[in-house]
Order: sequence, then C-alpha cells, then structure tokens
Amino acid sequence: MVSLLNTPGAPPAANRPALSIRRRRSRGSEVLEFLFAAVPLLAFTTVLLDTAWAVIAKATVQSAVRMAVRTGITLTASSPQITGGGTLTGVVKGLVQSNSLWLLNGATGLGYIKVNYYYPPPVGTTGSVSDVSTCTAVLLPSCPTVADASGNIMQVSVQGLSLTPLMPRIFGFGMAIDNTPQSITVYSADIIEPNTNPPPVGTAP
Repeated sequence: MVSLLNTPGAPPAANRPALSIRRRRSRGSEVLEFLFAAVPLLAFTTVLLDTAWAVIAKATVQSAVRMAVRTGITLTASSPQITGGGTLTGVVKGLVQSNSLWLLNGATGLGYIKVNYYYPPPVGTTGSVSDVSTCTAVLLPSCPTVADASGNIMQVSVQGLSLTPLMPRIFGFGMAIDNTPQSITVYSADIIEPNTNPPPVGTAP
C-alpha cells in the first residue's frame, strides 16, 4: 500500500492541521455570506410578489366595475335581468361580484360595492352634479329627476376593499414583519342611455 505521506503534491504532514482549520473557517464564512445575501433577496421577493398581487387584484376589480357600468346603462324594465324581479342597482352590483373572481364574494364583498346616480347640470352651465341616488318618483317634487332617468350618470365603485397580502413583507434586518392589508378603491362611470321604460332602481348606493 502506498502511503499518502509519500504521494507527490500532498501537503507536508505538519501543514495538515492548519489546512483543516482553514477549511472549517471557510465553510463558516460561506454560511454567513449566504445569510447576508438570502435575507435581502427574501425581502425583495416578498415585496415583489405582494406588489404584483395588488396590481392584478386592482385591475380585476377595475375591469369588473367597468363591465357593470357598460351593462347597467343599457338595462330597461324589459331586460331579462330585470324581468325576473331584479332591480337596476342589484343587477349592477351582482355583475361586479360575478366578474371580480372571488375578491368580492358574499355579503362582505357586496358591502364594498356602491352604485351612485348623478344628475348633471344643464348643458352650457357650470353647476355641479347632484347626487340623486335616493330619488324616486315619489320624491320628484324635491328631486330634480329620478335616479335612473336617461342622461343621468351612473357611477359604480368599489371603495376600501381590504386586500390581504400573499406573503408577509420583510423590509430589512431588525424590522417587524408587515402584514398590513392594502386598500383598493376603483371607480367607473357612464351616461345612462335613452329609454322609455326604465327599470326599478332598487336601494342605492
């Protein structure tokens, strides 16, 4: 058997303990370097994922209110969504819920959805719009028009939706983990199209 002590290129026996200590120290340094690199990388990843999640969620809800407005301004009392006993406000809110994935499910999600109706000032004037969301035919003496009259503005919004982060956010060494929900608010509005058979408004906003 050939001894390793005589192997060409092998370190002298006297240097082997020093080399072993140096290797152990090197391994310890590698662990520290990994930790120093991993923590900032983890912090960046959590912030990036939560930012992307917030952008996707807001875009989804914005698209839902836009689609609800586009449908709502065309509905009449003879529309299929209304003839089954629905109201304009209720149908529009349902459209927002059905097009926002699971973000606005249930009674809690429904509470974030608002449908407002505004009476615009006469053409050529600089007056402000009037909120006529609660105006019905019974209140016409004190209201300029009913809520869903042709030419009025329908505004659909989701206000203060609390969006839970996908991952706890880490911003740096020694800082507390952040789980604060983000608040989402979106709006969309359009003018109600002319019709001679307006649907029942329902409870607004």
